[in-house]
Amino acid sequence: MATRKRRAEAAAPRPLRVCILGGTGLLGYHAALEFLRRGHEVQTIALRDIELGAWFPRQIEVHEADITQLDERALVERLRGVDALVYALGPDDRTVPDAPAYEFFRQRLVRQCERIFIAARKAGVTRGTVLGSYFTHFDRVWPHKQLAERHAYIRCRVEQARRAIAAGGRTLAVSVLELPYIFGTMPQRVPLWKEFVLDALVRMPVVFYPDGGSTMITAAHVGEAVVGAIERGVHGQHYPIGDENLSWDEMLGVMLRTLGMPDKRVIHIGPRIGSLLGRVQRGIEARRGKESGLDAELLFPDVMCERLFMDPSLSAAALGYGRGGVREAIEQTVRASYPERFAASHESAAPAGRGARRDAPKARAAAKSARSGARSARRSTRPRAG
Repeated sequence: MATRKRRAEAAAPRPLRVCILGGTGLLGYHAALEFLRRGHEVQTIALRDIELGAWFPRQIEVHEADITQLDERALVERLRGVDALVYALGPDDRTVPDAPAYEFFRQRLVRQCERIFIAARKAGVTRGTVLGSYFTHFDRVWPHKQLAERHAYIRCRVEQARRAIAAGGRTLAVSVLELPYIFGTMPQRVPLWKEFVLDALVRMPVVFYPDGGSTMITAAHVGEAVVGAIERGVHGQHYPIGDENLSWDEMLGVMLRTLGMPDKRVIHIGPRIGSLLGRVQRGIEARRGKESGLDAELLFPDVMCERLFMDPSLSAAALGYGRGGVREAIEQTVRASYPERFAASHESAAPAGRGARRDAPKARAAAKSARSGARSARRSTRPRAG
């Protein structure tokens, strides 16, 4: 064990040949930029779902493939000659699959990750990191909440981390980055925040949201953390990643000010009301044959009404990633979500705010907003990679 720890902790002695699975997504892209900046060679295996124009670095070797469809022999051949593997694939908690949710997430988060790291070990890869979820961190520090037992998605993230580390065996050092709320942009991709939060903020006459908060970080600093994990991460180590601890009110305040709606009212949804709304949502999903990976009835008391705060100083020091700029990244995310809005004059945003305030007293609109706000809060638990 001591030998493995020393080997994993050692800084990279030479430029590494790094393969990023999902290197054209938000986090993979920012990691790739940082790898290049530090002198490493980068390749990515990804689905080409966007046009990689002149903005995408020519130094990155792109292999267009659905890696989940490759058998073990093809995986080993594809990864042969690679020194380090970054796993930035898989659905997150916003996905609402066909029931049962556990089987969906187990297949895509646990089994796929495990078999790819087994193939990577057989191909001679010696370093790897998994881009996971900070829910696994809170599952450890809040054992009384039994988060993994109550939520299929969190249970699968815990299993993913354990299986990936075990798949590394004695020769492939695997670490896990436990990622929180992330803000940032990249060319050709509309931020996922638009669909899951921002559109609802624009539409709702009154914003209904829980009274909680979360640690948050920029996509660029996540990229630095990824490179740090490859260069000096310890085998088997979980690194809780974060930067600034913001309440939901602080996060929404930055969003609404950027949208030109600073006076829009925010009403808090408590855990009891959130559970009732979640029960309704769960029933709707069940009638459609769907099931969320985060139990909608338990989400507010377990997660959204909590302060998901942490001290990131140990992980930041261990991996050498930077900090700061979260509020600015939130503003950039909002602007990138509505490029036509911000290309026009600043005054164009004002009527939406004034109209929203005129509609606020209407009971029917407020009730609809509450339901929409609950769905938005439920879906936005951890925007990550797009």
